[in-house]
Amino acid sequence: MAKAKAKTGNPFLDADLGDVTDFGRFAEQFKVPGLDSKALIETQRRNLEAVTKANQVAFEGMQAVAQRHMEMLRQTFDESSKAVRELSKPSKPEDVWVKQTELLKEAYELGLANLRELTDLGTKANTEAADLLTHRFAESLDEFKGAFKTKSAPASAPASAPASTATSKAAD
Repeated sequence: MAKAKAKTGNPFLDADLGDVTDFGRFAEQFKVPGLDSKALIETQRRNLEAVTKANQVAFEGMQAVAQRHMEMLRQTFDESSKAVRELSKPSKPEDVWVKQTELLKEAYELGLANLRELTDLGTKANTEAADLLTHRFAESLDEFKGAFKTKSAPASAPASAPASTATSKAAD
């Protein structure tokens, strides 16, 4: 049998937080006048959807980067094998040096081009994910502001109170 939890007198320790997965029911315990908790819960649900979508976009972008990187590695391996075969052919040392210099220059330029391409792929994915979050953040602020029910006070009441006070003092 489960033992009943002893009350400590501390409302934070005595609170029943058994099912905090139902945030709607949990939030209803803390009713704040003028606050639409259902609207806030819906806002948070949309925020989670946006974060999930942004993570998916970033993950797919990183998959594309990894796939392209593997293609580049295969290409580099094939070109390196070809270069070794060419350099192993008998020829004059001067010709080998010239060929090595040409191969080194080609490899360097290809490496820079590949680096730029991978960087662009990663940047594109991250920018798209960041744009999703930025757009959702702006929407979320508007929704948060709308979750508070405002009561507009009459505009003439505050303005007339000081004037009547000043008039009554002048009459005394």
